Amino acid sequence: MEFPDGLRYSAEHEWVRVEGTRATVGITDFAQDALGDVVYVNLPESGAPVVKMAGCAEVESTKSVSDIYAPVAGTVVAVNDALDAAPEQINQDPYGEGWLFAVEMSDPSDLDGLMDAAAYRALVEEG
Repeated sequence: MEFPDGLRYSAEHEWVRVEGTRATVGITDFAQDALGDVVYVNLPESGAPVVKMAGCAEVESTKSVSDIYAPVAGTVVAVNDALDAAPEQINQDPYGEGWLFAVEMSDPSDLDGLMDAAAYRALVEEG
């Protein structure tokens, strides 16, 4: 199970990579493992507003459908369209090619409520 340093994590198992005021979002290694084989994703539209901790996407696996929550508020500036044809990228490379969408943050202080890698690892391992 991977918990890369330098990312922020939500209790709902999303990760955030921050570059300036842009936040790239995906689901964690723990989440993709719990879901099983991902077969479909429903991502937000580019330009759509997202509200912190509100559902904005879905990931469907052979086991279930899971809502994806925006860990930060802002406007969607990019979506990973490659997942339409290859949703399994989420399982194969959750922190790289399996990213979901990117948000231009409206309030970077939203990051203050997210965990670092050590805190997220403790959350997952305490289960």
